[in-house]
Amino acid sequence: MAITKQYLKSKPVCKVTFSILAEDAEKVSVVGSFNEWDAEATPLKKLKNGIFKTTLDLDKDNSYEFKYLIDETVYANDDAADGYVWNDFASADNSVINV
Repeated sequence: MAITKQYLKSKPVCKVTFSILAEDAEKVSVVGSFNEWDAEATPLKKLKNGIFKTTLDLDKDNSYEFKYLIDETVYANDDAADGYVWNDFASADNSVINV
């Protein structure tokens, strides 16, 4: 798993690329506070090497909670996240990204 950040000089936005290796998966989405935890809002594109990837524009000077949703059944955190925070609703940690 990997996260890359590219800050734009012309806008208060950071381009964040989310990627996860899920060779056997058919569908992966990233869900989080930036998209109201909507599984359909941010699908990742599967590359030939089995990595799923997408890039989002996120407002700078914010923190966002997120997880990957794999094949609509498995939630996974990103080991490259800036941190983790407990979520009582899910009874599990969520990944955190600071931009």
